[in-house]
Amino acid sequence: MYLALLVIFLQCSELYTQERVFTFNTVEIKVQPSVKVKNGARMSVVCHADISKSTDFQMKHNFTIFKNGKPVFMTVSDREGARYEIPVARSSDTGEYECTVEAGGKTKSSDSLHVWVTGMTKPILTAEEKEVLEGEVVKLRCELPEEVPPLYFVFRKIKMNSTPKEKRVFEPYRNFSEVSFSVEEGDNILYFDCFGKRNVLLAFESSEHSNRTLVTVKEPFIKPTLNAKPSGNITEGDRIQFECSTVVARMRDIEIILQKNKTILKSVKDEKILKYSTVATLEDSGEYLCKVEQGRASKTTKLNVVVQELFPKPILSASTSNLDENKELTLSCSISGFRKANFSILRKNSNGEISLKNSRNLTMRVNVNDTGSFICKAEVKGIVKESKPVMINIYAPVSKPTLSVVSGLPEVVLGKPLRLICRSAMGTPPITFRFHKGNEVKTIVTNDTYATFLDENIRQNDKKGYKCDARNNHSSGMKTSNILNITVIVPIRRASLGSIPYGKVEDGHETTFLCSVEEGSWPIHFRIFRKTDREVLLFETSENADKILWRKKAMNRQDTGTYYCMASNRANVDVKSHPITINVILAVWQKGVIAASVLIPIAGAVTFASWWFLYKKKKAKGPSVEMSGSALATNLTSEKLTRQHNDRDYYSGSGYIEDSENHMKSTDETKDSVENRHSRIQGHPDAT
Repeated sequence: MYLALLVIFLQCSELYTQERVFTFNTVEIKVQPSVKVKNGARMSVVCHADISKSTDFQMKHNFTIFKNGKPVFMTVSDREGARYEIPVARSSDTGEYECTVEAGGKTKSSDSLHVWVTGMTKPILTAEEKEVLEGEVVKLRCELPEEVPPLYFVFRKIKMNSTPKEKRVFEPYRNFSEVSFSVEEGDNILYFDCFGKRNVLLAFESSEHSNRTLVTVKEPFIKPTLNAKPSGNITEGDRIQFECSTVVARMRDIEIILQKNKTILKSVKDEKILKYSTVATLEDSGEYLCKVEQGRASKTTKLNVVVQELFPKPILSASTSNLDENKELTLSCSISGFRKANFSILRKNSNGEISLKNSRNLTMRVNVNDTGSFICKAEVKGIVKESKPVMINIYAPVSKPTLSVVSGLPEVVLGKPLRLICRSAMGTPPITFRFHKGNEVKTIVTNDTYATFLDENIRQNDKKGYKCDARNNHSSGMKTSNILNITVIVPIRRASLGSIPYGKVEDGHETTFLCSVEEGSWPIHFRIFRKTDREVLLFETSENADKILWRKKAMNRQDTGTYYCMASNRANVDVKSHPITINVILAVWQKGVIAASVLIPIAGAVTFASWWFLYKKKKAKGPSVEMSGSALATNLTSEKLTRQHNDRDYYSGSGYIEDSENHMKSTDETKDSVENRHSRIQGHPDAT
C-alpha cells in the first residue's frame, strides 16, 4: 500500500514539473505615440515579453526599464507587459531606452530604442538692474529650469537700428548661466533676451527665445564741447587757445583729456573745463580730440584746426659738396620770397649741433674734421624753421699705397692661392684700389683704408710682378705702389736614396749615401734616418741643390738596418724616399784571423802525431828500419797534407775556410766597386 502511494506521488511530481516549463521568445520595447516626441507631450514606454509555456500557469515578471544604461522604472507583474508613463516629456527624456524581464530564474533583454524629445522649454531671463548709467554694466541670468545640462546659453544685447551683440556660455553642470554687458556711450534704451541650445545626435537643437527685458540708460555727463580761439585764420606765431567742457551729474572721478594724433597735450581731473594754449606752428595743424571719462563711460568730441604758414622753410646751398682739405667752402641760407629773418648756420655731429655763424652766408677754410651735415635756421616772430641738411665731404689725399702678402713673406707655394693686401696709410675714405698683375688690371675694390686680392692662378714660371694703386675724391689723383715680385715655391717631388756599396758593406769600411729629389725649390732640407727598433736621425743639412752626398766612415755591425731620407723646403711638405737595407758583414782580414786561429792548432796537432809515430817506429826496428821508416813517414806526411786540402768533409766544419774563399771573391768585387765609386751608386735611380 505504501509502495503504491509513493509511486503515485512521484508520478504527480513529474507531471507538476512538466507543467512548469517555459521559455522567453522575445522581449520588445516600444514608445507611444512614437520615438520622436514633442517637448511637453505625453510619452509612454511599453515593455512586452513573449513567453512560451508547457501549460497555462501564472508566474511573476520583474520589469526594469533603462535609459542610457541607468534604471528609470521597475515593476513586478503577473502580466507579460509593463508601461512606464511620462506625463510631460522634456528634452532631458531623450536617450537610449532598453527593457529587461526576469522570471523563474531566467532573464532576457530587449534591443535598445532611441527616443528623441524634440524642442526645449522656453528660458527665463532676469536683469539685476532695470536702470543704469553709461559706463556701468547690466548683469543678466538665463535659466532653463526643466532642462538637464550640459547646455549652451546665448545672451543678446539689442539696441535700436543696430545688430545685436551676443555672448555665448557653455554650462556643463548647471541649467542656468550669468553674464554682464557693458553700457557704452550712445546706449539709451536696451533690450536683452536669451535662448538655450543642446547637442543631440551631433546636431544642435535650440529653444525659443526668452522674454525680452528692457533696461533704460542715463547719461552721467553730456558730450563735451571743444573750441579753439581764434576760431579761424590762424597763422604761425599766433597764440591759439583750446577749451573743452562738459556737464556732469556727479563730479567724482571725472577726467577731461585733450589729444592730438594720440598724443596727450593736457588733462584735468574732477573739473568741468580744460584749457590749453600754445604758439601756433605749421605742425599744429590737424585734428584735436577732447575726451571725458568717468568709470567705464567715455564721450569724445573732435575739432580740426588749420594753421597758415608764416614763411617757408629756409634752403641751405653750398658752393660744392666734395672738396679738398684746406680749400674754401661757402654756405648760403635763403627763404623764398622772404628776406626779413634771423639766420644762423650750424654743423651737426653726434653730440648735437655746433653754431658756426649767425648770418645767412658763411665762408670757411675746411679740414677733414669738418666733414658732416650742415643746416641753417631762420627765425621770424618767434617761429624757428630748419632747412634740410646738406652733406659736405672733405677729402685728404691718399698716401702711396704699400702692397704685401697677407701671410708675410713674398712667396707662394705652387698650387696654393696668393692673397695680397694693399694699404694706404692716409686718405679720406672711400678709397678705390686697383690690383695689377704685370700690365693687366685684375680687380677693383672700394673700401676704407685697405683692400685684398686673391690670385688663384699661380704658375711655376710666373714672372709677372704685382702692384696696386689707390685714389679717392681728392683732386691729387692716383698713387701707385712699388712692384712686388713673388717667389713661387715648387714643392718637393719624389725623394730617392742610394748607397755605395749597395746592400752589403764590410765592417770598418766607408759607405756613401746619395739623397736626391726629382723637383723642388731651393734651399732643400735633407735628412737621413736609420730605422731598426726605432728611428735615428743620422745626418741633416740644407743645400741649394737637388741632391746631397753623405759619407759614413767605419761602418760596424750595429749599423745594419733600414735607411731612408726625407726632403722638404719652404712648402712645408716632407717627402720620404723608399727604404734601402744595408747589412754590415765581416771584413777579409777578420775572416783570415778566424781561419788562422782554427787551422794552426790543427796543423800543429798533425805534425806532432806524425813525429810521434816515426819516433816509435824507429825505436822498434833499428837503424835500417829507421831509414826506410823515414822515407815512409815522408810519404805519409805528404799524403796527409794532400788529404788536408782535399778532404773538405773533415776540415770545413766551422765554415771559415768557405767564408774566406767567398769573402775573397767579394773583396775583388768590392775593389772593382770602389774603383768606380764616382761613376755609379747602386740602388739609386738617379745615380751619376
